Amino acid sequence: MVSDNVNQVKLIQRLRNVTGAGFLECKKALEEANYDMEKAIVLLRERGVVKALSKVSEKHGSNGIITSYIHPGDRIGVLLELNCETDFVARTEEFRNLAKELCMQIAACNPKWIKKEDVPKEVLEKEKEIYKKQLLLEDKYKDKPEDVLDKIIEGRLTKFYEETCLLEQPYIRDTQGKQKVKDLILQAISKLQENITIRRFVRYVLGEELN
Repeated sequence: MVSDNVNQVKLIQRLRNVTGAGFLECKKALEEANYDMEKAIVLLRERGVVKALSKVSEKHGSNGIITSYIHPGDRIGVLLELNCETDFVARTEEFRNLAKELCMQIAACNPKWIKKEDVPKEVLEKEKEIYKKQLLLEDKYKDKPEDVLDKIIEGRLTKFYEETCLLEQPYIRDTQGKQKVKDLILQAISKLQENITIRRFVRYVLGEELN
């Protein structure tokens, strides 16, 4: 019994490290998920308490790899720097497979930024301005108050983020469209027990200038 309790506490601590959620939130999620770490992460994400991605995005590890990918046809190539905390994890097959999957995602979906917070303010304001003009062209929105229009615009920005921000993009191998790239990374964090960071990437297209 003591051993079980110790193992449960270790799992709770791991989940806290990965998600940034509180002790009781992690304990409850693990109990509901029958101590399945990945299911517990999903539960915490659904409840809006996962903070791991902001931690991962802001804190770069000191180890990792730089990897490349050339898409079939030799017209698109990707360079990616993926960071982790230890050289041991950087050498694992799982970490390297994650890097390859991310390169393929970048090649296929052409993200402009890693996360929502990376979108320049002027770009975001321009998008909002366009959405607002589009709304005002529709009769049903012409008389709506500003705060209602702002909420609708924020909702439409979700699609913009999914198209332009790597972490928000639907994972290309998920045919049901439920899993995002950030979920893929959270799963890897859970299994490898280290923070993982997409530091930077470059996507090359034959004959085109870099953005």
